[in-house]
Amino acid sequence: MMNTGVVSMRFAKALLAYAKANGKEGQVYEEMKSLASHYTDVPDLRRAVENPVLDADKKLDLLREASGGEKVSNELLRFFKLVLEGRREKFLQFMAWSYIDLYREDKNILMGKLITAVPSKRLIQHLANFVGSKSQSKVELDTQIDPKIIGGYIIEVAGYRLDASVANQLKRVKQQFIARNRRIV
Repeated sequence: MMNTGVVSMRFAKALLAYAKANGKEGQVYEEMKSLASHYTDVPDLRRAVENPVLDADKKLDLLREASGGEKVSNELLRFFKLVLEGRREKFLQFMAWSYIDLYREDKNILMGKLITAVPSKRLIQHLANFVGSKSQSKVELDTQIDPKIIGGYIIEVAGYRLDASVANQLKRVKQQFIARNRRIV
């Protein structure tokens, strides 16, 4: 049996080349992100797609729905048919992840994580543009809301972390206060 990573990468590279030839690599990227998130959020999807009793048309319908519904690109539908005909559906989740990674590498996209106390599209856009201009890359930020940081933000991109949260600043002030009081006593 072939290695999961090797099979997934070969299929993902072929899909990227095919999608690029048709100018649809961006659309397929969004569809594959949708599929990957559905695989994560709906564990039954994987079981259904890998079920040998379920016929290929039903599996194709499930995959189409998980990838965006009726507006899914022909390139991705043809890819799904190829995978189902070759009985490689157990590798599909890994193929999606591989495609996403290859696309990001090809388009010079950095992934980052942003934690804010309250939702702010303006802050997200500003930080993505700022980091992108410094790194000469496009930046996609996975955002999370955490009221415990009180205000500000925490951003992690390419192995770097900047904690500009109010909670962190308060912690620093507390540490400085404790350090000064130790010297006084």
